Amino acid sequence: MKTKESINPSKLKNLKTERLLLREFEISDIDAMGPIFADPEVMKFSRGVKTRKETQAWLETCGSNYTELGFGLWALVRKDNRALIGYCGLTLFPDICGKKEVEIGYRLAQAQWGFGYATEAARAVRDYGFKELGLDRLIALVDPSNTASIKVARKIGMEFEKEALLDGYDHPDHVYRIERTP
Repeated sequence: MKTKESINPSKLKNLKTERLLLREFEISDIDAMGPIFADPEVMKFSRGVKTRKETQAWLETCGSNYTELGFGLWALVRKDNRALIGYCGLTLFPDICGKKEVEIGYRLAQAQWGFGYATEAARAVRDYGFKELGLDRLIALVDPSNTASIKVARKIGMEFEKEALLDGYDHPDHVYRIERTP
C-alpha cells in the first residue's frame, strides 16, 4: 500500500459528479454537519451522535488529513441547490487486521437517502483513489446490519472479504474490498 510519503498532497482536488460537488470541508460547514451528526438514525451504525464541539473537532481533523495525507473526507454538495448533504472520502486506518488500509467512507443526511448520492460519490472517490493517488486497494468498513451501506459498497464493485473488530466496538464490522485493475 502506498503511504503518505508516496502520495503527493498537491494532487488533492475537488471532485465533480453528475449531481454532486465533493470539496474540502471548512469550519463553517459545522452548521450543516452538526444536524447530520446529531441525528441518531444517521449515526446508528457508528459510535453514536456527536455534539457540536465533537463535530468541530472532526472538521479540524479533516483539514489536517488533506495536508498530511493528501486525501481525506470531502463535503458532499448538491449541484442543484448547493446544499451540503454529508460526506464521502478516504480515511487511512493504520491497523485493520494487522495492515494499513485506506477506506472509502460515506454518510448522508437522512433526507438524502435513497437517491443514489452515496453510490455516485463513492464511485468518484474510488476512481480518484485508483487513478489519481495510485492506490492498489480500497476497503469499506460496514456494520453487518447496515444493508444500505453494503449495497453502496457492492454497487461500486466491492466484495466481502472478512470481519474486523475495531477498537471500541462490541461486534465486528465487515470488510469489503476492491483492488485496482491494471
